Amino acid sequence: MMHAPPAPDQSDGELGRELDRDALAALDRADLPDHPPRHPALRPPAQKGRGAAVNPPSRFDAQTAAPFDDGWSTLAAEFADLPPLPTTLIRDASRSVISYNQSPDIGFDRAVNPYRGCEHGCVYCYARPSHAYLGYSPGLDFETKLMFKPDVAELLERELRKPGYVARPLALGSNTDPYQPVERTLKLTRAVLEVLARFGHPASIVTKSAGVLRDLDILRDLAARRLVRVWVSVTTLDAALARAMEPRAATPARRLGAVAALRQAGVPVGVLAAPMIPGLNDVEMERILQAAAAAGAGTAGYVLLRLPHEIKQIFEDWLHRQFPQRAKHVLELVRTTRAGALNDARFGQRMRGTGAYAELLARRFTRAARQLGLDNRSELDCSAFAPPPLPPHLAEAQMSLF
Repeated sequence: MMHAPPAPDQSDGELGRELDRDALAALDRADLPDHPPRHPALRPPAQKGRGAAVNPPSRFDAQTAAPFDDGWSTLAAEFADLPPLPTTLIRDASRSVISYNQSPDIGFDRAVNPYRGCEHGCVYCYARPSHAYLGYSPGLDFETKLMFKPDVAELLERELRKPGYVARPLALGSNTDPYQPVERTLKLTRAVLEVLARFGHPASIVTKSAGVLRDLDILRDLAARRLVRVWVSVTTLDAALARAMEPRAATPARRLGAVAALRQAGVPVGVLAAPMIPGLNDVEMERILQAAAAAGAGTAGYVLLRLPHEIKQIFEDWLHRQFPQRAKHVLELVRTTRAGALNDARFGQRMRGTGAYAELLARRFTRAARQLGLDNRSELDCSAFAPPPLPPHLAEAQMSLF
């Protein structure tokens, strides 16, 4: 079911209504609270193993729908019979796979994402709104309707061979996790790493999965040539909180175990304490960094919670379900770091926030990282990039064009 933003004079949900794009944009700028429907019969139960419990409409939709109880308790019966949501795989027919950016907030200008959508189901994931571009909801659709790029390795190789291409560190996992559960069978991330290894191309990987250890053979080779760094995201050390926030990601213990295994294999590895959520997991920052250092991480980073576009509604709904007594306090703290709103998309502000609370968080991180030796980061080698010769049959085919 999809919920439209509640009108001020309605307390039990509202009928479906039409909203033009300007109106939707105005609602987003106004940062109106997107609380879940107040009547319990209008709130579908959370799906086991899924992060979001709602499927908010895309901001590009001109029309939205909301559940309406006709007085016969039909909604309660409908929700009670909901089956578990399966994961659906959809082929992505993209003709290119390297995406470029000019953001001053991040340390890379290009990325490859073998998947769109992520089965980990992290309720706070900043990538959720990208699913709206595909015509899907950033809610449950994001974690159950996954796009995969079966030709990602071939397309990547073609782009790396383009005349004039200049190598810079390429990010894997910038949008969705390259080692989410479906990677176990599709092995698209491994295919990308094989191409990068043959071309001598540097890469940076971000993941919440211990599945990265499957590719230790390739990662060792890349590390020996200063061509890879792996970042493992550790949001909390509390297994119960991790299960609630990131239902299908690896447990915190397994992530730290992956850090230790990568370090032992000689692969440069860092830990991201991200996102830090005021009033929820930010109290753990120093403990996360201590655990990361003990596991062998050489560097660390953090990002403040971001709630762009539809994530505001998804995260608020989740907070009210999981922590009803703390939800209001957490949201108020978030607003203190975002100039009174739930999100601030400005470059220079979106990753760290503003205000006294955000400044204190930054000082805490800097001090802990320095004390624990987590402020060292070596540069990847971009000079080793060299496209290998084409196989004979492909070289002949290419020459036939002249």
